[in-house]
Amino acid sequence: MRAGDRLPPLEIEVTRTLVVAGAIASRDYQDVHHDPEAARRGGAPDIFLNILTTNGLVGRYVTDRFGPTAVLRSLALRLGAPAHPGDTLRLTGVVEESEGRRAVVRVSGDNAAGRHVTATAEVTW
Repeated sequence: MRAGDRLPPLEIEVTRTLVVAGAIASRDYQDVHHDPEAARRGGAPDIFLNILTTNGLVGRYVTDRFGPTAVLRSLALRLGAPAHPGDTLRLTGVVEESEGRRAVVRVSGDNAAGRHVTATAEVTW
């Protein structure tokens, strides 16, 4: 991959199971990630993805695009609009730097509410 190359997009259906399983897998037992009533009391329309699940989805997106030897060296992300069950999260990426078998990729993830995540990942392969 070269600087300026765009990665193919990935669309992920945000299901109730994905939200809850991601929270459990990352040991995030905060009720807004599994209890719709608690989420509503907090001002959200429903449960929503936690940052660690989003982190994993972005990491998967990048490493899958670079093949089976890809290793995620660093990942920095910022959350924006929440992702609720029923949303489709569309991840896109562009290679910002590339040297040998190392690249820096800028990733964006959008849903109907807007930009869910902006991230920068360093990957080697």
